[in-house]
Amino acid sequence: MTAHLQPGEVDFTAIRAQGPGGQNVNKVSNAVHLRFNILASSLPADIKQKLLALPRSRVNKDGILIIKAQSSRSLEDNKAEALARLTTLIDEAAVVQVPRHPTKPTYGSRLKRLKGKAVRAEVKAARGRINTGDPT
Repeated sequence: MTAHLQPGEVDFTAIRAQGPGGQNVNKVSNAVHLRFNILASSLPADIKQKLLALPRSRVNKDGILIIKAQSSRSLEDNKAEALARLTTLIDEAAVVQVPRHPTKPTYGSRLKRLKGKAVRAEVKAARGRINTGDPT
């Protein structure tokens, strides 16, 4: 299920990128901060709860998800990357986990396990001293 975002729900801010880049990195703001207000979005309530449960390094106390993209030298490419990462997070939050129903081991698998234990016990028992019957 892909949730659709409204155009006004995402806010982009151009910032200066970190790391190497020569003289140009200090002049040009090509990195992007994407801000997405989870509480004010048009997403379903269950997806909002899963997004709010993300680590505090991603979601601040006001419920705003912050994504930083700076891998490209182009502002548009960084915007596209940040938006793609946001949609990936939303798609992952939209997946409903199927509850696991615990099962018991079958009768045959229990017998096989016990037989393996018996074989191993015989191997270990055969490692003891050999009694030759000589009393000396």
